[in-house]
Amino acid sequence: MSASGVYDYTIYRGTFIHFARLPESTPTTPKPKLCRNRGALWVSTTDGRIRGFDWQAQSEDAFRELMRRQGWVDVDAFEIWKQVNGQDGHQATKVKIVTACDERNEFFFPGFIDTHIHAPQYPNAGLFGSSTLLDWLKTYTFPVEAGFGAKSESASETTTSPSDAPLSALRIYDQVIARTLSHGTTCASYFATIHIPATNALAKLCHLRGQRAFIGRVCMDNPDFCPSYYRDSNAEDSVQATQSTIEYIHTLDPKGTLVKPIVTPRFAPTCSWSALQDLGKLAAGYNPPLHIQTHISENTNEVALVKKLFPEAGSYAAVYDTHNLLTPRTILAHAVHLSAEERALVRRRNAKISHCPASNSALGSGICPVRVLLDEGLTVGLGTDVSGGYSPSILEAARQACLASRLLGHKTGFESGCCSVLNGYKADAVVDGWEKLSVEESLFLATRGGAAVVDMADSIGGFDLGMLWDAQLIRLGGVPDLGGSPLDRDISSVLGDKSSLVKSGPVGNVDLFGSEMWEEKIHKWVWSGDDRNVQAVWVGGRLVHSRE
Repeated sequence: MSASGVYDYTIYRGTFIHFARLPESTPTTPKPKLCRNRGALWVSTTDGRIRGFDWQAQSEDAFRELMRRQGWVDVDAFEIWKQVNGQDGHQATKVKIVTACDERNEFFFPGFIDTHIHAPQYPNAGLFGSSTLLDWLKTYTFPVEAGFGAKSESASETTTSPSDAPLSALRIYDQVIARTLSHGTTCASYFATIHIPATNALAKLCHLRGQRAFIGRVCMDNPDFCPSYYRDSNAEDSVQATQSTIEYIHTLDPKGTLVKPIVTPRFAPTCSWSALQDLGKLAAGYNPPLHIQTHISENTNEVALVKKLFPEAGSYAAVYDTHNLLTPRTILAHAVHLSAEERALVRRRNAKISHCPASNSALGSGICPVRVLLDEGLTVGLGTDVSGGYSPSILEAARQACLASRLLGHKTGFESGCCSVLNGYKADAVVDGWEKLSVEESLFLATRGGAAVVDMADSIGGFDLGMLWDAQLIRLGGVPDLGGSPLDRDISSVLGDKSSLVKSGPVGNVDLFGSEMWEEKIHKWVWSGDDRNVQAVWVGGRLVHSRE
């Protein structure tokens, strides 16, 4: 029952595009296919979950019949409804109506999920020179992250208060949240820094802005790799500081409705054996166990360094497995150079992969053979990896995932199956073009795939009944009507009323000409779209970004 000025449901009208859920990934799993529905879908304002849909309610008459049948009244026309019906409205169920306009080629699409992003590195987005990973960390990354310490010497790093984070940190964190939301990212798995107040500030800002997030205080205590000006003093302090941020986040969001902690050993070379061991125990000590995020096999020099630092482990993946850090709730970023044995181990542990194609290219790390990972049954999502990645847009990551996959076939010997990038892949037949990711597959990784990576496949990434309404309204723009052929009319007179053309014309870089099938419109969005096409974003039914 609605109270005055409050409504029970939001009714979304128009076109809805998402992927049907696939069965557990196997070599015989069918390729993901986009589903398009038109009609109405409704979301509860109590819990932000999808409570029903009617794909027959496409016309105005059919929609009015749905409203009548359900006993709904448009909250924006409630006063008129009372006058017409002669009722006080106490028994009415008020609803808010949001419409995707067909004439502007608008549609609802699931929110994007960024499975790997470094929030404090956002000021460095696009700044990496010609560095490769290890040099880039020392030249660009560690210096900028070190600046997120307490804003004054009197503020001890043992404090948990976000107010003790420097203003520059608050500004950066607020900007990266706003920017990712504007690109349609409804959920992000963030690496923070080693600093407690700033990490807690990131969690609080995500909570305030309404972005779904996993927040991880970065752990790094190895003096042989970490710079003296930016590292934990020892393993015990690293774990205690992490536990402090976990407790803060659990206090901020006790049910984990929006923000959750995630244990974050930066990557094996930055951590001592003791730190890795204790972090594994820390994650396992909660019920349910905490999520874990780290990096793996991003760069060949990094792989060699891990082999030198941990010779007894046998492999990079085994380092994490030995310390109970390879779990069904673990997100492994990059995974460019995994061996066949490592892929098998990751699969057995049901750990997940975050594919970061823009960063892999920008830092020259290599081309991840995503088709191999998928065919072998690994769970894969997309990450921007800002600032190794130059863009906070998961749409750009999807674009780059397609492009990177198209380059794999040019590696010497790849088509015959003897290229080293295959690393023991046992396909019955490697056919020409098998390695290429389609637009549909990249969008699947950006939504359903990402949801599985962050262990939320039942709640986000699609528009199934009961799922959370984490969604974006995309506008591609209409086709300008010039009012006839220029042969028949003076083009200058056609363009005289520019207001109508601005209203109906293209949005951003996506140009439509009226002949495109709906699947082709999606392809054009992926290849040419950007944040200008994102008109609105909802997380759990709450509007968190709007361009109007």
